[in-house]
Amino acid sequence: MPAKIRLQRYGKKGNPFYHIVVADGRAPRDGKFIEKIGTYNPMTKPATIDIDIDVAVAWLGKGAQPTDTARAILSYKGVMYKNHLLGGVAKNAFTKEEAEKRFDAWTAEKEAKVSDAVNETREETKKAKKDIFDAESKIRQGRLDEIAKKRADEIEAQVAAAKEAEAAKAAAEAPAAEEAKEEEAAPKENKEAAAE
Repeated sequence: MPAKIRLQRYGKKGNPFYHIVVADGRAPRDGKFIEKIGTYNPMTKPATIDIDIDVAVAWLGKGAQPTDTARAILSYKGVMYKNHLLGGVAKNAFTKEEAEKRFDAWTAEKEAKVSDAVNETREETKKAKKDIFDAESKIRQGRLDEIAKKRADEIEAQVAAAKEAEAAKAAAEAPAAEEAKEEEAAPKENKEAAAE
């Protein structure tokens, strides 16, 4: 069986992390391997891929067959393109320097696209967080306004109750005060009458 370039799973449940390895086609997925050529972390955004391009191209040149997922990863990082360019060099279609120049241009263009995508994702994330914060702030302010209105109503009710109690107390004291005045006036009249 030819060698295969494939992924070996590591990491925890729900948090995968992969090693990109060259292994015998008969070996189990996470079993023995010939050489580790890189890593792949799909949990980051965008996915983090570290790969030794020259070693991967050498293994492709030796006939190693990548699995579908490994082929996609190698294509994304430019390994398949570099292998294609080196095939052109072997056929004398262009020189090795020209192949390197084309590969460097492709890599620069790819990095620019990836950095734009990363910046766009960051901006979208910031905007989403800001929108969520604004919505929560609006809800919070509405609740605070309701609480302030309830407190104002309670204070108004307490003030009204206090005024009513004061008025009732004053009303209750007014007849008693009149009676006290009448009583004071009555002894004066009695004293005046007694003085005559």
